[in-house]
Amino acid sequence: MPQLSRKVHELTVGQLSARSGAAVSALHFYESKGLISSTRTAGNQRRFTRDALRRVAFVRAAQRVGIPLAVIRDALAELPEERTPNREDWARLSEAWRSELDERISQLQELRDRLTDCIGCGCLSLERCALSNPYDELGEQGTGARRLRVDRDGRPADPASEG
Repeated sequence: MPQLSRKVHELTVGQLSARSGAAVSALHFYESKGLISSTRTAGNQRRFTRDALRRVAFVRAAQRVGIPLAVIRDALAELPEERTPNREDWARLSEAWRSELDERISQLQELRDRLTDCIGCGCLSLERCALSNPYDELGEQGTGARRLRVDRDGRPADPASEG
């Protein structure tokens, strides 16, 4: 049976872009971050194997749900011999990412609720605003510095005198 040449199974960056829907610049960026890889021709042109289509689809799907590229790269690096992710890989990885996504959803819901309160109060104060300055425990004690050491008279303590 005749073998197909390797060239039949390779894609140029333009072909990969057209078939994956990712911009050429995005593909170059993915390659620079180690998410996909290419070989070079004698004329120094990039050539991608067809499995790069699945890797790009995997990266873009993970990005759509908010997974950072560094996390995606680490997940792809776990695959044996840098093979292309399959359905089982996606199921395993997406399950691992589920708790992180649930936490983000919770944070976004809290942010949404604070946004409604913020618009209602009208203060937009950076010192007191729960939206601009969330979880400000020291701010609950009032305005002014809270970490400045003071002497018995309430004056700033001299750091040189502390031993």
